[in-house]
Amino acid sequence: MAGASEDVHPQKAFGWAARDSSGVLSPFNFSRRATGEQDVTFKVLYVGICHSDLHYIKNEWGSSDFISANYPAVPGHEIVGVVTEVGMKVQKFKVGYKVGVGCMVGSCRSCDNCGKNLENYCPKMLLTYGSTYYDGTNTYGGYSDIMVVDEHFAVHIPENMALDATAPLLCAGITVYSPLRYYGLDKPGLHVGVVGLGGLGHMAVKFAKALGTKVTVISTSANKKDEAVKRLGADFFLVSRDPEQMQAATGTLDGIIDTVSAPHPLLPLISLLKTEGKLITVGAPDKPLELPVFPLIMGRKMVGGSGIGGMMETQEMIDFAAKHDIKADIEVIPMDYVNTAMERLHKADVSYRFVIDIGNTLKAT
Repeated sequence: MAGASEDVHPQKAFGWAARDSSGVLSPFNFSRRATGEQDVTFKVLYVGICHSDLHYIKNEWGSSDFISANYPAVPGHEIVGVVTEVGMKVQKFKVGYKVGVGCMVGSCRSCDNCGKNLENYCPKMLLTYGSTYYDGTNTYGGYSDIMVVDEHFAVHIPENMALDATAPLLCAGITVYSPLRYYGLDKPGLHVGVVGLGGLGHMAVKFAKALGTKVTVISTSANKKDEAVKRLGADFFLVSRDPEQMQAATGTLDGIIDTVSAPHPLLPLISLLKTEGKLITVGAPDKPLELPVFPLIMGRKMVGGSGIGGMMETQEMIDFAAKHDIKADIEVIPMDYVNTAMERLHKADVSYRFVIDIGNTLKAT
């Protein structure tokens, strides 16, 4: 199919794709559909590298129910650019508008979840890459020169936002904003913990602070304290491996956003919660976590989860970020550095998000 992907659709496209579970990305010619009546076509300028991209191209979720890789795979779901063409019935966008696309490009639009603006929980939700679109072709992500998307699944990016530092908000940003809002951890004066200070964690600190809460960062690395407190603005810092620190903070948090994607113990985190506190997981460990029930019962505590957000909430998050000048901390890289970036991401050697400069460095071959 790799060769056939060049001429399935009328719009020629160019990007980088993985061909197998080695995850090595290389130049790839393919095609995008013509701009439909409700479609927006845009020139991709920047795309963030999410940890999901790395899991996907290496097919590390292949044995799970979540998603198995479909090669050739063009990843990327933190995509921003400028509109170049709009369909006849498009209402939200005009040529020249700044636009963003996150983790999904389709949903049934008729189920209960879609009716509540929760397209992200639609059973027929289509992912930006790795899904089969309605016309039977693969969806390809943003490591490419152009995108075509139904306007419903695009967000308008305000003019005052820098596109490169905004790209990661389309996944990392909404992933932490949505649970802060839904679980009521968005009230001034509440005390919120953030576990892990990576791509998701640093965004959680920024949004939680902008919502008026006190923030404690919980990390295994003592050397991240200055970064968390002095630069990101957290109020407190806890080393999770220090029993004395953890003991002293017992019962102090109204809620916790847990961004860690590796297996880790939940009991120490549950102990930090006040009565009726909420531990919300947004990381995606590849193995089940052990859930101790007794401390939940004794404090009427809750363990919950959250995955990205619906389109209305994603636009709300972008507008909130524009108002409060929230942006991701990024390292901008050229397209041909992407394989090295993936190796560094695997070692957590990035502060805090790689963003590929597609507009200036993606060269067709």
